[in-house]
Amino acid sequence: MKQIGFLYIFIFALLSFSCIDVQNTAQNTDSKQIKLNHKEKSKMNNKKSNKEIAIFGAGCFWCVEAVFQDLKGVYKVESGYSGGTLKNPTYEEVCTGTTGHAEVTRIEFNPDEISFELLLSVFFKTHDPTSLNRQGADQGTQYRSVIFYTNDEQKETAERIIKQLNEEKAYPDPIVTEVAKFDKFYKAENYHQDYFTNNPNQGYCRYVIQPKVEKFRKVFKDYLK
Repeated sequence: MKQIGFLYIFIFALLSFSCIDVQNTAQNTDSKQIKLNHKEKSKMNNKKSNKEIAIFGAGCFWCVEAVFQDLKGVYKVESGYSGGTLKNPTYEEVCTGTTGHAEVTRIEFNPDEISFELLLSVFFKTHDPTSLNRQGADQGTQYRSVIFYTNDEQKETAERIIKQLNEEKAYPDPIVTEVAKFDKFYKAENYHQDYFTNNPNQGYCRYVIQPKVEKFRKVFKDYLK
């Protein structure tokens, strides 16, 4: 499994070259390109940062939130519920598995600083996308692997990468990640927000979230804040 992990990390590394910061590549460009980059950077700095939203479900939202908060270019991460039929669901209602919602993380990011492809790389690396409605001991449709796309480009990118990973046999089993159009996001109760940060000594945090976060930080060390 370790070798398989290296395979798809390599694939995503190739796909993620586009998110390398302009300052890191400027030295290898001619003067005309440098001037263009400075012009684009100045233009970007003169207005509010470009923002895009990604919605991911990958098991317990405490884990997902803790991972994506560490990435450069990610400015806000919230835990909540998407994909169901009940309006304003509570945690207790979602946990019954009858509302249709998935525990998700809403990620606000700047695509000029971090690509959606790199976010997907983190998404696929930090959970098992071949496990149907289950992540570890967390079982139920609320823990399903899902990407709620917010635009057509996200949909195309997600479907393309899933197809590529399956063709490369990056996992021993086919990916079951759902790719669905985003509709509504209901923010979870306040005690769910920043859960790992606020409860580092809680049992689930120490034995489930912390090891996952440590592995993530080693693999994606070049993209951390």
